[in-house]
Amino acid sequence: MEDPVDPFAEFLVTLQALWTNATAFFSGVIEPGWRQNQVLIVLALAIVSWGLHRSSGNLLQRWVRSREGWAKWQLRVIVQLKRRLGLMWFAALAGIVYAIMQEITWPSRSYLIGLAATLAFVWVCIAFAAQLVRNRPLRRIVTWALWIYATLYFLNVSDDVAAFMDGLALELGDFRLSLLTLITAIVVIGLLITLARFASQATASTIRRNEDISPSMQVLAVKGVQLAMYGIAFYLGVKAVGIDLTGLAVLSGAIGVGLGFGLQKVVSNLVSGVIILLDKSIKPGDVISLGETFGWIQTLGARYASVVTRDGKEYLIPNEDLITGQVVNWSHSNDFVRLDIFFGTAYGDDPHKVRKLAIDAAAGVDRVLNHPKLPVCHIVGFGDSSVDYILRFWIRDPTGGLTNIRGNVYLALWDAFQEHGISIPFPQREVRMLEDGNG
Repeated sequence: MEDPVDPFAEFLVTLQALWTNATAFFSGVIEPGWRQNQVLIVLALAIVSWGLHRSSGNLLQRWVRSREGWAKWQLRVIVQLKRRLGLMWFAALAGIVYAIMQEITWPSRSYLIGLAATLAFVWVCIAFAAQLVRNRPLRRIVTWALWIYATLYFLNVSDDVAAFMDGLALELGDFRLSLLTLITAIVVIGLLITLARFASQATASTIRRNEDISPSMQVLAVKGVQLAMYGIAFYLGVKAVGIDLTGLAVLSGAIGVGLGFGLQKVVSNLVSGVIILLDKSIKPGDVISLGETFGWIQTLGARYASVVTRDGKEYLIPNEDLITGQVVNWSHSNDFVRLDIFFGTAYGDDPHKVRKLAIDAAAGVDRVLNHPKLPVCHIVGFGDSSVDYILRFWIRDPTGGLTNIRGNVYLALWDAFQEHGISIPFPQREVRMLEDGNG
């Protein structure tokens, strides 16, 4: 029967092998010879590339500023290109020097230069490919992981380093999580989530173009597709690197119970968001009033609704408040909104003439509907010094504002009354100074 292998002993052997290789390389660099010459050539090429990066970067920047009408994706490509001009110059120069030295001397005397050129080219390709990952922290993790892996691979030490990182592991019973497995999982999950994002965006665009689906159902369908895509990507990524989740079942259950008590509001908002999308009581584009907030729904998120007011403020209202609170939806069943304004005229003015002038004045204001709902004017009472009226009119674009349309109607009434001699009474008081009888 064979003796069991000691993981710690394997870890020490791997670490010793890495140290031996590193020591041998640096010893060769310190001693005069072709290896040292190659290192000096690489350093010289790096300095030249840095100078070319500064000069060519300035030229590229001036050229871009002289152009107009560029799309955002084109500008992003130029920015990424400018950042990596030095590395691109180094890859090109090192490749040229390597090709020349391959022809005029022994291949071993240009091995390090060729390796540096290859690594620079691979690093540039990885940097541009990593831009597909939109999440910045995840993009940096994926980029550095691929850079490190490519470097170790071309240095022919990837197997030794992999064994070293696999020896750094956390073991809990049957569950084992090594540093190598963790890094691999992050990279694989990052790539799968990027693919899932592209797939969900393509599906979302198709759903939004379908006019047969209501706006609220479009939001619900898009959220469902995104959740399914990202969930599948995470699950496949975990399974692809061989992580067994059954060992964490008990721990995840306990964590889930704790999160259930601590995230009650979050879960309530999530459920409320689904209910809002299903019953279609509120949908993107609706104009609502909630307390002192008046605006239109810009987006419906999983946790909150974005309400934009006329003054440009954007309120993030939790979905639970939209379910439990009293919400005025100005455009729930139709787009028509009725507005009322009150005014009074003197008793000496003909009320029939006043009503006609008020209706005509309101009908002449932009945004006030003349069909199918016409403005109407009624007497609502006889006041102390005026005959009181109510003028009712309809609009169908509340997103354009309510205060401004009321102001325009009031102004039209003022102009009409001034033109036809209709007076608007207002309280007047007289102050009499009584003389002192004893003075």
